[in-house]
Amino acid sequence: MSTSPIHQAQQVNASPHHETITGVVERLTFCSEESGYTVARLVRPGAKDLTTITGSFANIQPGQTLQLTGFWRDHPQYGPQFQVINYRETKPATLTGIEKYLGSGLIKGVGPVTAKRIVAHFGLETLDIIENQIERLIEVQGIAKKRIKLIKNAWETQKAIKEVMVFLQGHGVSTTYAVKIYKQYQDKAIATVTENPYQLAADIYGIGFLTADKIARNIGIAPESEFRYCAGIIHALSEAAEDGHCYLPQVELIESVIKLLTTDTHQPTEEAIAGIIKDMASKEELIRESVRESYGEKLLLCYKPTFFHTEMNLAQMISRRLSQPIVQDIPRVRAWIERFTTSRKIQLSPQQQQAVEMAAYSPIMVLTGGPGVGKTFTTHTIVSLWKAMGKSIALAAPTGRAAQRLAEMTGLEAKTIHRLLEFDPRSMGFKRDHENPLPHNAMIADEASMLDMFLAYSLVKAVAGGSQLLLVGDIDQLPSVGPGKVLADLINSLRVPVVRLTQVFRQAQQSAIVTAAHQINQGDYPTLEPISDNPVSDCLWHGGGHQPEHGVQAICELITDFIPRLNFNPACDVQVLCPMSRGLVGTRNLNAVLQQLINPPSPDKPEIVRGGMTLRVGDRIIQQTNDYNREVFNGDLGTILSIDTEEQEVVVDYAGRPVVYDYADLNEITLAFAVSIHKSQGSEYPVVIMPLYMQHYVMLSRNLFYTALTRARKLAIVIGSNKAISLAVRTTNDQQRYTRLWQRLVQQGVTSSAAI
Repeated sequence: MSTSPIHQAQQVNASPHHETITGVVERLTFCSEESGYTVARLVRPGAKDLTTITGSFANIQPGQTLQLTGFWRDHPQYGPQFQVINYRETKPATLTGIEKYLGSGLIKGVGPVTAKRIVAHFGLETLDIIENQIERLIEVQGIAKKRIKLIKNAWETQKAIKEVMVFLQGHGVSTTYAVKIYKQYQDKAIATVTENPYQLAADIYGIGFLTADKIARNIGIAPESEFRYCAGIIHALSEAAEDGHCYLPQVELIESVIKLLTTDTHQPTEEAIAGIIKDMASKEELIRESVRESYGEKLLLCYKPTFFHTEMNLAQMISRRLSQPIVQDIPRVRAWIERFTTSRKIQLSPQQQQAVEMAAYSPIMVLTGGPGVGKTFTTHTIVSLWKAMGKSIALAAPTGRAAQRLAEMTGLEAKTIHRLLEFDPRSMGFKRDHENPLPHNAMIADEASMLDMFLAYSLVKAVAGGSQLLLVGDIDQLPSVGPGKVLADLINSLRVPVVRLTQVFRQAQQSAIVTAAHQINQGDYPTLEPISDNPVSDCLWHGGGHQPEHGVQAICELITDFIPRLNFNPACDVQVLCPMSRGLVGTRNLNAVLQQLINPPSPDKPEIVRGGMTLRVGDRIIQQTNDYNREVFNGDLGTILSIDTEEQEVVVDYAGRPVVYDYADLNEITLAFAVSIHKSQGSEYPVVIMPLYMQHYVMLSRNLFYTALTRARKLAIVIGSNKAISLAVRTTNDQQRYTRLWQRLVQQGVTSSAAI
């Protein structure tokens, strides 16, 4: 079992000598958002060198003056460090300290430049002036009344936030999220946390059940309380949804909840959890459904209510549409296809011909297939047919990149599904639905393998009655990040018309990326050309080492030397795709390494440190959650345009659209020089570098490898060991997602047939 550095220090020296030191925080070297564990550098009066301090802190900032109690320890790699047991903040005593404190980003409206002016004018009285006579800031050149009002509000907010921080710290919890807690609840923050700490997990991104449970135990909520059991059950279902499940069998749910709620002094019983589940079901706080498996056994399935109703309604809507086919003159359609292909000197394969004909009359249909089989060409032909029929056509995809590609392919405007459906932040819902449907009678949704159950439901609900919906996607890619596997369920139900393109065309056969992708899909080891100075193939392998350290070094060499020689720009053409975030060849470490290579620090590039991560102007970033207010969604890629230390704002460019983030919301974004393969779905990049090592063996699978490889448009480079590549190719993702959409579609079909 791993131990924290604090525990390690106490084990090395059972009774260390405690002492108290004072100093000003110069900079943060590392800060964990989860635990609050921080490594910082301190300026101490009279000391020649900076002092390294370590411990758990309540969101300290450079410039703060701290009085620290702890003990010295000698780190084998980093030398002497002061291990902090407890601390308190004191007002800075020097002009430099006050200036650094004010300009640290602590107060919105005061950055380094303004701080320098204020301290130059008021000297050591600065903080007293701000506290008691803030209107006197008008005496400082460049500060207007409007700015004073902003600073006053920020100072008062900061005082209130500190109260929340002190309260949370008093209950042994990291207070990294104190700003978000205060923004959410304002002056009711402490009352809310005291009365119902589990509310934090529901309301605030980044705070989960475990953090809320820690607070609850510290404020005296009993481990066997019904309140805690209910929160644990909902959390277990939410965790299952994170893994793509729409429900859990009751047996598995109980098992998960017992594991979650067991403490040193308390272990829930199966009977107790089953009783709470039954009680919650009677209050409709969750829904239990009894089903009989094919082998006759009866199972109880547990859903969160929204999941159950969404799955049920989606199946009903699709079945209702399928029961109302569109009447079409097929000979006339075939005559149009003949004229269209002859005039353009092109030829459709029998599968493509079938797809275009089917698109003429199907209310809903699926077009699927791997790379090089002509999905793009077929989709373009269907659009041309619909145009000839005089249809109004809408085009959409789950991500901005995929929508942009769809627009380039068809010559028509394409939007993300969220924008097409017109998300309304006030109601937290879409403006387009069955009462206000889309004003189009034909629609294409590309990259449909990414559709989770909720987005699919919103989309189908907004398609007007009598209109057509074509879902285009590659069924062999990873399933959606969100719950469900909609595209697979539609295909497996055998209720929705499907055309699967399988013929790889001659032009595509010339691409080693396409060939390797199909080899992976068939469970064969892919043909990868060993990397050389003059590569012939567009699908390369950089071998020569089995250790992750080799992978990091290889990626650096490719970025700095090999890729520029092939006339690609590492800053905008290259994307590193990783199976996981952890480890040396995970996204976290590689982002730090690649940031130094691709966008190194410079005096003309403002930067800030948040949660141990440096964000710098010019950095490539990715959005980590759906932010409906800003209209940026999980997986959107952008570039940092500017960082304003005065206003405490970061502006990110998303495909030409600037989006502003407060410092408090920066945990929504992270560096994206390297991203997870899951997050890359729906995107394509000129060059993809993919490290595959046994370090990530738990994640290696055929569809993961296939998805990553098919993200590359011009060049794919696989780095890693033969063993890891073989494991990925051999491993099929056998873990089935718990979803009953296809069974409901089958049942709806039986009902419809019986009614006829």
